[in-house]
Amino acid sequence: MKKIAIIGAGPAGLTAAYELSKRNYQVDIFEAQDGVGGMSRTIMLWDCLVDIGPHRFFSSNRQINELWLEVAGDDYRMINRQTRIFYNNRFFHYPLKPFNAFKNLGLYETLRCIISYGQQKISPVPLNGDFESWVTRRFGKRLFFIFFKNYSEKLWGIKCTELDADFATQRIKRLSLYEAIKNSFSGDSGRHKTLVDQFAYPSGGTGMIYERMADHVRKRNGRIFFKTNVKRVIVHDNTATGLELEDGTVKNYDAIISTMPLTNLANTIDKVPSEVKESLSKLKFRNTILVYLLVDGQGLFTDQWLYIHSPELLVGRITNFRNWLPDLYGDSKKTILALELWCNSEDEIWNYPDEKLIEIATTDLKKTGLAGQKEVHEGFVYRVPRCYPVYSKGYMDALQPVQEYLSGIENLYPIGRYGAFKYNNQDHSILMGMLAARKIDGEKDIDLWEINTDYENYQESTIITETGLKDNH
Repeated sequence: MKKIAIIGAGPAGLTAAYELSKRNYQVDIFEAQDGVGGMSRTIMLWDCLVDIGPHRFFSSNRQINELWLEVAGDDYRMINRQTRIFYNNRFFHYPLKPFNAFKNLGLYETLRCIISYGQQKISPVPLNGDFESWVTRRFGKRLFFIFFKNYSEKLWGIKCTELDADFATQRIKRLSLYEAIKNSFSGDSGRHKTLVDQFAYPSGGTGMIYERMADHVRKRNGRIFFKTNVKRVIVHDNTATGLELEDGTVKNYDAIISTMPLTNLANTIDKVPSEVKESLSKLKFRNTILVYLLVDGQGLFTDQWLYIHSPELLVGRITNFRNWLPDLYGDSKKTILALELWCNSEDEIWNYPDEKLIEIATTDLKKTGLAGQKEVHEGFVYRVPRCYPVYSKGYMDALQPVQEYLSGIENLYPIGRYGAFKYNNQDHSILMGMLAARKIDGEKDIDLWEINTDYENYQESTIITETGLKDNH
């Protein structure tokens, strides 16, 4: 029986463990936290189940959907998605619906946006590889400034001229002002596959899927070691042979799957070439601080989450968990909101005491007016380090040498959002875990680095509905 080590118990790592355990591999999972799910974890807070931020599941890939349903069974509901932009004390549909946007902006600002868009059709800005030029050509300078600039700079901590256009091509892809107007007349939601009207949500929270995967792994004699950090991946003759844990324990394995941040993984390996170390220093991750607030009452707003574009607010996104599955609240008459702040590890705010962060979030919530005069009873802070790979302009020039170096190490498989340095959704990470297991099991032609983070290349188009899987033609 081959022994496989998996670093990290998030969606990618647990999916790989789940699939390998079905194939009778001996699996050991090493998780730094005290529970499974990673960013897709569900926790108990104030006698309610809440996720670590908003996580909706959607895929058009048959094999991903079949696996998800295999784990979820009938324990899920379809949620009607509503996520809007909150800007200048008004709600804007997302994706943008021109008539809603122009009504909220007013005649003067609308004319400015139309003129700005027209200028791009006549004399477009040159594409120079950054996010700002890519979006400006598709929406015009004025709409870029209102709906893209402030939010993107909050999230990434860099100017939009320093953010790579790859982020736009993965997350916005075919969307443009012309497409938005055309779709508003046709009633079509468009070809932007991530912006679905419904998504599947587990009845026990997002983390339920990964808790069930973990239970399955344990039943197949797999082991999960919580609060266990990996100090070093042991490599001999360009082959990964084992792990050294933080306490000095050394364990030998036939293969290692890593979902820890790519930069951390490479830096654990002895004798990394200097040019690779130089590339590693250029790859950055962004942190998230989630501030949960227990607010009096219900019906604060109808969205699952709101994108906060107002530049005067530090908060970038607000999730209202009551608008997912109210059943998870039980008899509570209160609402739990999660307000997100993004920062770097060296930023002062990352080390603020919880009380100060709760005060910042409460102040921002009051400024929005979303909670009216309702009282905030309690707060809770959850920090997620290194959760967003930063697509700074030209980042692929730094990433490629690292990929090539790690690809040259036999029996080592970096996957997941952190491990592959890709801005994955849940379904992409699940796919990476599935394919890593198949690669270990003998399918040599799988290139894990080539797994894309869009929805255009899936060969079999299916969707999950209330009654199960359905072909999407």
